Amino acid sequence: MDISERVSGVLQALKEEYPEAPCALHAQKDYELMIAVRLSAQCTDARVNLVTPALFARYPTLEAFAGADVEEVEEYVHSCGFYKHKARDIVLACQMLLSDYGGRVPDTMEDLLKLPGVGRKTANLLLGDLYGQEGAVVCDTHCIRICNKLGLAQGKDPVKVEHQLREILPPKESSDFCHRIVLHGRAVCVARSPKCGLCTLAPYCKSYEDNQ
Repeated sequence: MDISERVSGVLQALKEEYPEAPCALHAQKDYELMIAVRLSAQCTDARVNLVTPALFARYPTLEAFAGADVEEVEEYVHSCGFYKHKARDIVLACQMLLSDYGGRVPDTMEDLLKLPGVGRKTANLLLGDLYGQEGAVVCDTHCIRICNKLGLAQGKDPVKVEHQLREILPPKESSDFCHRIVLHGRAVCVARSPKCGLCTLAPYCKSYEDNQ
């Protein structure tokens, strides 16, 4: 099976298994999604979704976040881990949105990467989910792990995996592909005990082939 056949099969199987491809993080506003993604670093989306309702209620506007006391924000986000860095980045990024970007999350990779706490993973998610930009590839741990198993990428470096996937994924499909891979990683291809016998991707999985 060549790589184009493998990609095509994986994309179709994921679409059938997960017809909807929503972002797991809950947010109503562009900057809220930026904040939620920052909090999700080395933290589960489920935990972030438990924390953000109270956080967004306490700071209901971008201006409120920009003027927030960092130590108070720390209290709200403490359970997400690395809370001091995350609280500082949230406040500074919101200040920068107001001072440099007219109060909206920018729509280019270059500008997004200037925001405190925003790396390529966050930037790609924002470009794909907020602006529907084609070619957005969100390389989180699920994506890297499963794409290595499937034979779609090699290595653990997020930037290298992102570029490998950009070369083989149809740009229109890439953002939804990443969301579906996360869903699959939680439900079936679990890191510690993958359910290969139940996996809809098994016919296209290099790791499964090698272990038969």
